[in-house]
This record gives sequence, C-alpha cells and structure tokens, in this order.
Amino acid sequence: MTPSPATDSTRRAITAAAADLPFHDRQDFVDAERGLLGTSDTRTITTTDGVVVWNLDAYDFIHTDAPDTAHPSLWRQGQLCSRDGLYEVVPGIYQVRGFDISNVTFVEGDSGVIVIDPLTTQETAAAAFALYRSIRGDRPVSAMIYTHSHIDHFGGVKGILSDADATDRGVPVIAPEGFMAHAVEENVFAGTAMARRAAYMYGAALEKGPQGQIGAGLGQTVPTGMPTLIPPTVDITHTGQELTIDGVRIVFQITPGTEAPSEMNFFFPSYRALCAAENATHTLHNILTLRGAVVRDAHDWAHYLNETIDLFGEETDVVFASHHWPTWTRERATEFLAMQRDMYLYLHDQTLRMINQGHVGTEIAELMEIPPALVAAWHTHGYYGSVNHNVKAIYQRYLGWFDGNPAHLWQHPPVEAARRYVAAFGGADAAVNVAQRAFDEGDYRWCVEVLNHVLFSDETHAAARALQADAFEQLAYGCENGTWRNFYLGGATELRHGNFGTPTVASSPDLFGALTIGQIFDSLAIRVDGPRAWDLHLVISWIFTDVNVTYVTELRNGALNHRTASAPHPDATTFTLTRATLGGLVTGAVSLPDALAAGTVSVDGDPMVLGTLVSVLADVDRAFAIVTP
Repeated sequence: MTPSPATDSTRRAITAAAADLPFHDRQDFVDAERGLLGTSDTRTITTTDGVVVWNLDAYDFIHTDAPDTAHPSLWRQGQLCSRDGLYEVVPGIYQVRGFDISNVTFVEGDSGVIVIDPLTTQETAAAAFALYRSIRGDRPVSAMIYTHSHIDHFGGVKGILSDADATDRGVPVIAPEGFMAHAVEENVFAGTAMARRAAYMYGAALEKGPQGQIGAGLGQTVPTGMPTLIPPTVDITHTGQELTIDGVRIVFQITPGTEAPSEMNFFFPSYRALCAAENATHTLHNILTLRGAVVRDAHDWAHYLNETIDLFGEETDVVFASHHWPTWTRERATEFLAMQRDMYLYLHDQTLRMINQGHVGTEIAELMEIPPALVAAWHTHGYYGSVNHNVKAIYQRYLGWFDGNPAHLWQHPPVEAARRYVAAFGGADAAVNVAQRAFDEGDYRWCVEVLNHVLFSDETHAAARALQADAFEQLAYGCENGTWRNFYLGGATELRHGNFGTPTVASSPDLFGALTIGQIFDSLAIRVDGPRAWDLHLVISWIFTDVNVTYVTELRNGALNHRTASAPHPDATTFTLTRATLGGLVTGAVSLPDALAAGTVSVDGDPMVLGTLVSVLADVDRAFAIVTP
C-alpha cells in the first residue's frame, strides 16, 4: 500500500508550525559544509557477505524544497545531517560525518592518530577510517577514546583497531569511569526491548523518501552492521585529569548522568578545540529516549555545561561533538554551549514550577512555553528529544509513573481497558465511525486514541487498522521531531505490511563477552520465568579457573541470586570452567555435553541441574508487538 498524501488539515498545521521559524539563518549550512576535504567514491558500505549496512546516497532526495509531507524544520535538519565526507575541524583534527548516525573524529599527533568515538558498527567505522587514510595518509592509531557508554560511540572500534593491535602495541583505550558496566548492561539486560523500540525510533526498516523516513534528528538513522567492543584500559575518574598521548595534551571533564550515565567532555589546548561528546549537539536531546533508558538529570546536565564554559570557554576556538557539525570562534562556541545549558535548565525548572502548582506531566507538556530566544536558535529545537516528552521525563524522574489521581492508581491493562472502551462506544464499528469523524476534522490525536482501543480489543479489524495507519501517517508528516515521525511511520508500516522486527544488532558477541561473571548471572536471572520456577530450589557452585574465584547461584522462590564464596557449597553440584565457557553455555554457543567431553567443563554432582535451570529460562522476543496487543 502506498503512503497517503498530506491532508488539508496536515498542510495547514505544518504551515502554521513553520511560520515563525528563522529560515533566513543559514549559518548551520555554512558550518556543516566548512572544511570538506573529500567524499568516498564507494557509496554503499557492506558486510563481508555483501549485505548493505549503509547507503551514502540514500537521502539524496532531501536536497530539494520541503514537501507537504514533512515538517520543513525536520527536513532542513535532514539536509544538514545527510552530508557525508571527511571534514577538517582545525588543521590536525578531522571528522568523518554522514557514515553513521554519529561522527568519528581523528586527532593527529606526532606520529599517529587519536580516534574519538568509532561509530556504531565495524563496517561503517572501517569505511570512515579508509576515507580518512585515503586523504590524510596511513597513520597508526595511537589511542582510542570513547566519550560515553552508548553503542554508537564504541561499536565500530574493531573496524579501526584490532584486539591484537591494541594488545601488542599497547594502544590505550580511554573511557570515563563506569563505562563498561553501563555499556554492556544497557545493551544486554534490556537490550531486546530497547532494540525493538529503536526499530521504531530510528526507522532503519522504513522506506526513505518524502513520505517516509527522512532522518532521526541526531543523524539520519542507525546502520545495520555488527557492533564490537574493546574494553577500556584507561579510566578517566575526575575532572581536571590530564593525559598526553602522541604529543597531544588532553584535559578531561567527567559529566556522569547527563546524556549518558558515564560520559565526559575534553579539551585539546594545543588545538584550542573542545569535544562536547553528546552533551551539546545541534538539537534538543533526550531526557528520556523513546527507545527506553534510565531517566537523565536535566538539572545536572545544565550545570555540567556551565562548568564546561567555566573550564574551557575562554580558550576554546571551536566546539565539536560526536554528532552534527562544529561551531567556530570563541564567542559563538560559548553562546552555543550557553543556549544548550539554558534549554535544559529552563525545561527542568519550569517543569518543577508547574509540578508544585499541581500539574501532571501530560498537562505540563502542553502548557510549556519556550522563550523566544531559544526558539530562534535552531540547535535547541526538538529534532531528537522533544519538549513534550522531555517534560514528561522530568516529571517521571521526580514523581514516577503515578500522577496522584486515585483513578489512575489501578487501571485496567491495555486489552481489558480496550474491551470496555469499545463496548462503551457501542462496538468496534461505532468506535471506528467516531475515529473517522475525528480524522476528517483533523483531530488525529483523538482518532488514534479511539482506534488504539479498537485494535487492542480486535487487532484484525480491517477498517481500524487502515484508518489507524492513515492517522499515524498524518501525525508523522507534521512532526518536527525525527524520532516521533519514525515512531508514527513505523506503526503505520506494521499495521499495513506486518511486523518488521528488529533490523539492528542489539547484543553482539563482543558485548556479551564483556560481561562480568556477576553480570552473566544477572542476565540469566532476568530471564527466569518466575511462576514456572516457584517450586524449584537449585543450588549450583561455579569454580572459575581463569580468574580464581568461586560463585554460588541459588534459585528459590522464582528468583536466581548469586554471590561469591570462599569454597563450593557442600550440598551443591559444582561446575569447574572458565568465564568464557560460561558465556558460551549461556548463549548456546557451547553445549554442556560437548564441553564435558572436551574437558573444558568438569562437574562434581548431577550435571542435569543445569538443564533444570535452563528449562525455566524464558525466550526473548525481538519482534514483540507494539501497535497491537
């Protein structure tokens, strides 16, 4: 089924929303084009099997006037983010942009190159590094820096640096303290659900075009290759910590709890250049990302940016980040950081003001008014985060899911509520008629709310599916926020064509391999099907020969706990193995009979106890339903 055209109501809404935007301000285009040294002749990036993971020409359609099926502000952001090539930030600092949702930065030292944030996948990172080397020469990697613990800032590392190269040459891999715990937990513990929701958020499976996916605000989309990980060897633990690598001095500022739980900015005095990681980019960022995450602290975020200005503002001639394009001159760079700071602080403080006046999150999201000076700055617009969902996130951080109204304390779950709503409407057909009137009047928000109840009471209702897809599409066309647009279009696509699953890789072998022994047991514990395990009591001891530690795991009352021990439990089956073998057993890469036969696992007691534990582990679903029950 082909996409629908924009309705008159949608066109009017887009025109009104864009009426006061400062389209005369073309500075971002000047900055985004500045320093271009060259582009790649190879326009598709593929796996070794020839599967395309990134197409550099996929967004060529966007370099025209905005159509009536896209918010012109988001269209403008897509025009900026879709530019690709190697760019000079200042002589000695270079970025490859447009090869991924994120940027990779190369800082040249005395004999090699320091790499900052090697993209999301090894395929896109290798292609970016090849472009850098083709223009700037074949320099060895002298250090790898991860600015923070999100996968688009470390996942491509093995496209640039191998394990052997890092080990044999002692190449330092630098990250903020706490990086490993946050990086692996986010992508493993809740990784399945986050990745499925990210399929909606980034729109990687959607058709690209004026009526389809046009970007995600932070970048265009995410690549579908293989993420990798080389664990850090150097921790940055405090602000003011300095390193000199390959003759380049770096001064660090740790910023935990801002855009990521583990994050840092840093300054290059000899280049008078500040790397702002993902704490200051050309969009309002997320306080709570739509794929799901721990709620971030808008208050701390603002105050860390204040500290950044105090620490480095007077010496900074350019600020660059791991997304978007740099901002040059001391005055403009400082103002850029200050406006970003003001936006987060304003949202935080005004949300708290209205909380204390008795408003709930959904009300505050509608009441929030942004100061004209912030509206006039393109980089504070909600292309990735939005004012609406960030306000709700701030509310959630302080007061949680409950808004204080007893009527909302014990509501029916979606399916049961839907059945009652549909009955109250007089049946599914009558409810669809109500939704159709709302659609015809341009009230798409009410239309999709009504139809959501119809679909959760009867997901096969053809008229409801068709109208819901049409309404999602109209809402998408009017979104300035790229992730909202992708969510709406993702819902429309699945209603029309079926579930597209999760196109990207969430937990790769490298990520799982980086889990500690305790985290491996935690990853098992969250898969235990509690009711099936209520009556089981299993105690297993584990002796890990490679790290000389003993663990005891105990399943009781449906909960699997673990603890270190000085010796195996006297009444437990004991497995002796390595940490890597445990990982293989958990992922299914290694079978217990094969491991016993090979001697990589030995057992004292009944080996079938492990099979009993495995039998109560629930499967994960990488294609669970979102817009239907």
